[in-house]
Amino acid sequence: MSITLPRSSPLEQHVNPAGILAFLDALEARPDIEMHSIMLVRHGQVVAEGWWRPYSAERPHLLYSLSKSFTSTAAGFAAAEGLLDLDDTVISHFPELDAQITDPGSRSMRIRHIASMASGHAAETWGQALARDPSEPVRGFLLIPPDQPPGSVFAYNQPCTYTLASIVQRKAGMPLTQYLRPRLFDPLGIGVVGWHTLAGREVGFTGLHARTEDVAKLGQLYLQRGRWNGTQLLSEKWVAEATSKHIDNPNQSNPDWRQGYGFQFWMSRHGYRGDGAFGQFCVVLPQHDAVVVTTTATLDMQAVLDAVWMHLLPAFDQSSADVSQADLLARRLGGLELEAYQAEAEPSQWDPWLGEPFHIAPADRDPQTQLTFTSVGLQRTASGLQVTLHEGVDNAISFGVGSRGWTVSSPSDAQGKPIPVASAGGWSSQKLLRVEVIFLETPHRLDIVCALDDRCARVDWRLPPLGGARLHDLRSPI
Repeated sequence: MSITLPRSSPLEQHVNPAGILAFLDALEARPDIEMHSIMLVRHGQVVAEGWWRPYSAERPHLLYSLSKSFTSTAAGFAAAEGLLDLDDTVISHFPELDAQITDPGSRSMRIRHIASMASGHAAETWGQALARDPSEPVRGFLLIPPDQPPGSVFAYNQPCTYTLASIVQRKAGMPLTQYLRPRLFDPLGIGVVGWHTLAGREVGFTGLHARTEDVAKLGQLYLQRGRWNGTQLLSEKWVAEATSKHIDNPNQSNPDWRQGYGFQFWMSRHGYRGDGAFGQFCVVLPQHDAVVVTTTATLDMQAVLDAVWMHLLPAFDQSSADVSQADLLARRLGGLELEAYQAEAEPSQWDPWLGEPFHIAPADRDPQTQLTFTSVGLQRTASGLQVTLHEGVDNAISFGVGSRGWTVSSPSDAQGKPIPVASAGGWSSQKLLRVEVIFLETPHRLDIVCALDDRCARVDWRLPPLGGARLHDLRSPI
């Protein structure tokens, strides 16, 4: 059962509303930053929250690598229950691989090394691990000799987290979500979450879908050093270790990515954080007794953190008595919305647009963008335009298109799985149709342009999904 955090006003918790407004101004001024949600918690109270429609509070969002911090939490519970020890060698948890893993570096790798991205590899090895053994990525990973002794060098390396998650699931005898349900999710009042799987396990390093407030609750648990409603849920020692620097990472390009790394948490110039691709953030600020959560679609993640440091940090303990600013902030947060493409709702003649689907040229199905769609069909319904997006010959979804704003729907694919989307579009000319599609449980948006002259469609991701963009990847698995 989902239970919400208590609510308060910025003024009551000594946060200047003008600083939050400046934060929103800074991000919305950037066309390359598309905000989906924001939640600010101070002294355990939500003081500001908002969702840019068509995103909404009740809908889960793909967290990408922010999933890692939930995996760390599972490992903390497992350590407290004696299922693992940080000084265990990784190979000791996979005895069936013992004879095959002969490299001394791989054999000496410990759980604390993989928890801190210090396996000894100099770079990401996920592709190599899958190539060596797609059915058991842990084996593929351990077959790659570390470049340096484990514990001596940082590399952001997905197999580290996958292996940590695999150990927890193997020792617990259940998926991460099931293991975390009575230990974390239920006590914090976190409702249904979904986690994508690979090789029979929940992935651990990515793939978790959760709501903005769920993420804020995790941050608040760590801020409270593992305590919740008077009960010590998570070991205070684990919280301290997980959120302390275990390895230096000076080779990272952005300043907030070279402050060191803990156990699946990044150290920041202020506090520490879990983060995921395209701007999924849970920033914990112990000095200010605050948590900042965002879901976003951007490549410039540093800019989001810069805005936090520039505008939100000065707002703490600088409470303004100007009630008008608080009222302005409340109206602003209540009116957030992503701009929807608007054009002519109908062509002068429907017939040329109907019938055979518009084919996506093979040259446009660039493997680098993970594009798996093959054609776009158009239908005229009583409510207006409907688009069918075909994936190969055996899968498709159909959805209505808003002509003066977003139309939200949850069409089912060929397996009967609902895929929540929001769509808007129209005819920019009598020979060009443009449609935008947001996959609402992810950060991703698709642009579709259908041209009547050659009956071809151009389909492009604004930001291509990582690790897979088939329809079944574009929704929470639960």
